[in-house]
Amino acid sequence: MTKPARELESKALKLPRRERACLAQRLVSSLDPGSDAGAERLWLAEAERRLSELKSGKAAAIPADKVIKKARSALR
Repeated sequence: MTKPARELESKALKLPRRERACLAQRLVSSLDPGSDAGAERLWLAEAERRLSELKSGKAAAIPADKVIKKARSALR
């Protein structure tokens, strides 16, 4: 990585979490011009909403083994 890129990375890592996420999304989107930036923004907002609900206690996590067991039962 070049020195300007390292300096930019250092500055970017000091941004608030939400700004880093938005920046990361834009950078990744720039690598795939065929991607739908609007859809990616919506998924990012949804992920942040779900994380917020988990942290606040509004939603509860379900262990993966229980989810898998339920899914397998539903497929039978």
